[in-house]
Amino acid sequence: MKEPSERFNTDRPGLCSALNWKSKFIWSEPDPTVPASNSGLFWCGLTQTCIGPDGKVAEPENCCSSERGCHCGASK
Repeated sequence: MKEPSERFNTDRPGLCSALNWKSKFIWSEPDPTVPASNSGLFWCGLTQTCIGPDGKVAEPENCCSSERGCHCGASK
């Protein structure tokens, strides 16, 4: 099983624009003195739940490939 820091890394190329997480909506300057704290709570903007339209979990590791039928295009 992969480490949560790897699974939940939101800095991925091709990340679906429908994938949401709390810090996506809060803008702040990076502070190197504060440890990263990704809660691992993600939701799909299409279903408004943690499960995408294809029945798979909505998290960065699963939502960074256009091979997933519900992928809405890269957010970055």
